[in-house]
Amino acid sequence: MFRSQKGFTLIELVIVIVVLGILAAIAIPRYISIQRDARIASVNGIAGGLRGAVALARAKYMATQNSAAITVDMDGTAVDCNAVTGIPVGTATGIGAAMQSLDGYTVDYTVAAAVTFWPPGGNATCQAVYNGTTGVVTIATGGC
Repeated sequence: MFRSQKGFTLIELVIVIVVLGILAAIAIPRYISIQRDARIASVNGIAGGLRGAVALARAKYMATQNSAAITVDMDGTAVDCNAVTGIPVGTATGIGAAMQSLDGYTVDYTVAAAVTFWPPGGNATCQAVYNGTTGVVTIATGGC
């Protein structure tokens, strides 16, 4: 009586390992590119959010028709604004409060005229910059 043996031969195992190695060599560079693309999309997304927050704060400021006010109420959150233009100032209680949620982002409020927002994995050449004086948002994606 013959017993049939079960298992893989050495040749079959070597072929599987070679195929997996080839797939990994192709997939890893594409994965790295996907991470860069994700950081660029994240910076563009936060820039759009900043522009939207500025527009909403200015609209709320103009709607109140109270030029003496320096804060506006956005969904129950007080946002500090420029008393003349209604643009959120470059502080945590200004544009930071207008954005309300910046999960995962590193924010530097040390220069009010250039508040920087870095995504996870970002740096000085992968960021969105908010000018608290003019309300203009610029992006840098060179180092993402």
